[in-house]
Amino acid sequence: MSSRTKWSGLAALGLLLGACLAAPAAAVAAESDTADPLPVAAVSLVGAEDLIEISVFEIPDLNRTVRVSSRGTISLPLLGEIRVEGLTPMEVESRLRDELGRRYLQDPQVSVFVKEHGSSKVSVLGAVGKPGVYEMIGPRTLLQILSQAGGLTDDAAAELFLIRGANNGNTERIPIPVQDLMAHHDPALNVAIRSGDIISVPIEQEIYIYVDGAVKNPGRVEHPASRSITLLQAIAKAGGTTDRANLKEIQVLRKGEDGTQKVVQVNLKRIRKGKDLDPLLQDGDIVVVQETFF
Repeated sequence: MSSRTKWSGLAALGLLLGACLAAPAAAVAAESDTADPLPVAAVSLVGAEDLIEISVFEIPDLNRTVRVSSRGTISLPLLGEIRVEGLTPMEVESRLRDELGRRYLQDPQVSVFVKEHGSSKVSVLGAVGKPGVYEMIGPRTLLQILSQAGGLTDDAAAELFLIRGANNGNTERIPIPVQDLMAHHDPALNVAIRSGDIISVPIEQEIYIYVDGAVKNPGRVEHPASRSITLLQAIAKAGGTTDRANLKEIQVLRKGEDGTQKVVQVNLKRIRKGKDLDPLLQDGDIVVVQETFF
């Protein structure tokens, strides 16, 4: 075989191997272009009472399993007391690596593993199936904790609150709209939960409207305080008007801040035709539907 033929064969073999290796890579690239990106997992932070395992490559005398103190520190041979609370395991590795490298070793290899999250607790209060204090084993999101607490009850308010300590020592109270979180699945609201967080789900408060006169079910109408209610809606909740209702002379009785009562005349016919605005009602309003006598 001539050298020219030999090199031609080797070139062909190289092209074939290159095509075989490139095909899977191209397939992966095509798949990654079309597939939805994976959600980024929340990172678990080291906290007080956590049990962490520290290993230093090829130096077993420095290997330790230690519990983080209530002050957020660990104590190690050679290094003494090191603050680790609020750091990720990778950040603890980096801190220990820097300290060992600066004082004793050249390019030390350190690994940190959280064996037990002794401090990772979150409190869930209010309108949930099982209020209480929950352990967090690994990273958790708001929806995961709410699910663990039995989900929201029917009397949950339209807004819940995430209460957490801020870096300046103050407390943050973060409002989260329930509808956007649960129904619209807004990923920005499904926040990562931290140890010590409090999730407060207020119970929905009710307002009371009283509908009297020519309606099918006169009496008190209840409505969630977080949502507005109009005159038409209140009358509909009272079963609607009767055949004897005088739709042109509806009265809304409202008590002012000074205790005096104000009477507002409303024409329901014009509202139904879109000629007048459907007025918003307030807690304690009395709607009187007059009867017609002819």
